[in-house]
Amino acid sequence: MIVFINDRPIRLVGPKAAAQLTNPTLANHPAFIDYDQIVDARLEALKQDALRGHLLLLNATPATVSKLISLLQKTDAGQLLSVTLGCLDKEDCEAAIKKPFKIIKAAGGVIFKDDKMLLMFRRGVWDLPKGKLDDGESSRQGAVREVKEETGVRVSISERICTTWHTYTLNGNRILKRTKWYQMAVLDDSRMAPQTEEDIEKLAWFDRRETKLALANSFSSIRYVVDEVSKRVNGKA
Repeated sequence: MIVFINDRPIRLVGPKAAAQLTNPTLANHPAFIDYDQIVDARLEALKQDALRGHLLLLNATPATVSKLISLLQKTDAGQLLSVTLGCLDKEDCEAAIKKPFKIIKAAGGVIFKDDKMLLMFRRGVWDLPKGKLDDGESSRQGAVREVKEETGVRVSISERICTTWHTYTLNGNRILKRTKWYQMAVLDDSRMAPQTEEDIEKLAWFDRRETKLALANSFSSIRYVVDEVSKRVNGKA
């Protein structure tokens, strides 16, 4: 599970995966992260000064999760890049990270046409089409509907890419939005137009290089989704 709190990625892993993260024999593996801070929750309390760079929290419990959320809400964590929670019980930690928030379920799509990806510019950043599910609607149905509403593009939907969770505040409520993302292909873009009532200013088809440049002005969760779908697309090339 990966949760973006204040646009910072918080990844939850179980005990076996956590043990691999500190295995020195894997230091040269491409996925290895050289953590700036390592805190063992059994031995020391999590404090504000640990919230910088890439942080690894070992032996995390629901109490550790609650402390982390509290610190992220109350303190300036501008120097924090990511947190990996090595949980003693991953399911308990996942429940604890969801507990303070109202859960909203959403779905969205990454749309391709001739090796280009569709991005939309909304509220000052580049984004992907997504939105809240209607009552009784499946994630796949909701993803296709939201794409058509926000962009005017009719699509075919294929496999699910990933699921993201990100937080925001709405009318004083702390929201945790779960979004299921799907890879899509264009069926008809002859009526492509931004949904201005949703503050979408423009739409654009970008190649790989242009997408990377555009997403420098985006959210961490959106960059994560694009990275995940790029791994799939490049793997099939």
